[in-house]
Amino acid sequence: MSLYSQRGVSAQKEEVHAATKKLDKGLFANAFCKIYPDYLGNDANWVNVMHADGAGTKSILAYLYWKETGDISVWRGIAQDAVVMNIDDLLCVGIYDNLLFSSTIDRNKAIIPGEVLKEIINGTQDFFDTLKGFGVNIHYLGGETADVGDVVRSIAVNGTMTARWPKNKIISNDKIQPGDVIVGLASYGQATYERFYNSGIGSNGLTSARHDVLNKFYAEHYKETYEPSLNEEVVYIGKHRLTDKLTVDGGQLTVGELILSPTRTYAPVVKEILENHFDAVHGMIHSSGGGQTKCMKYVNDNIRIIKDNLFTPPVIFDLIKDASGADDKEMYQVFNMGCRLEVYTNEKDADSIISIAEKYGMEARVIGRVEESGKKELEIKVHDSIIRF
Repeated sequence: MSLYSQRGVSAQKEEVHAATKKLDKGLFANAFCKIYPDYLGNDANWVNVMHADGAGTKSILAYLYWKETGDISVWRGIAQDAVVMNIDDLLCVGIYDNLLFSSTIDRNKAIIPGEVLKEIINGTQDFFDTLKGFGVNIHYLGGETADVGDVVRSIAVNGTMTARWPKNKIISNDKIQPGDVIVGLASYGQATYERFYNSGIGSNGLTSARHDVLNKFYAEHYKETYEPSLNEEVVYIGKHRLTDKLTVDGGQLTVGELILSPTRTYAPVVKEILENHFDAVHGMIHSSGGGQTKCMKYVNDNIRIIKDNLFTPPVIFDLIKDASGADDKEMYQVFNMGCRLEVYTNEKDADSIISIAEKYGMEARVIGRVEESGKKELEIKVHDSIIRF
């Protein structure tokens, strides 16, 4: 059993998928988010989408960082994580404007004071204000903030996003076909709309990152940050403190700054891609939970996806891999490994899509292709080896 499983989490969420297997898949079975008829406006030419996601266990890392450094602004990154995990999923079905957002914050009031709530709520609005400057309008409709210390040990930051969108402007992934190429957009670096270097970690796999990278100091001093029934052999087994410094791209960043990099949104880039090249986009995949294997859930049968030109994983993933001892297959199943958005397109349109990303200071390139196959397959080239799923 992997360390990930021993800690009570699952990269593939098999039991969740089994529980929801019989639910209606909506209007487009392969779409990255479920698409509903227009129940809000009752117009056959429009659709509705409601999506829920959040920052996950990254909030525990924010708690540790805040307690150790006193930097309460770290919670603004968690606010961004909760929003981006919603909007970047919706980007993959073609939706990028006029969205409604409602937050859900569950906290243990005994250890999470009102000042933290203020940072999260104000940070959410500030992030919306930033996106508005790029023509991505998200309307903050409030939400639920609950004191539930018997349910959560520290805090959980989540949200729900809703949109009404023209049906003929939906990306359903049904057009993904043999002959397509896959344009990958990097999750790391510093885009023109980001204020700091982004490690690329996103908001997935943070249970592994936290316990594998950080040392027993945190188990001894912050017992409220982990489930007490866990075997001590899987709790904070790394060698680092959050304040340890590492060299990244010629500069110095702490482990905490790397592991808590706010999840990058691709909204400004995708908005421009869809407004100028909508017909060229055959599908999009947000490589979040499930990492580089996420694409397998959203393509037709009889397709082989080959990723043989992925980015060299940024330093955060080397740090996690070295600390955990995970093999390449597990790493690529859990983490985005430096590429969190995939655009499936014609070979002739790939350069136009890449140039838009590069205009925003974001690395992008063709990372692979789609071939015909007798069954649904995925191949990922790592170094000189091929990993098959």
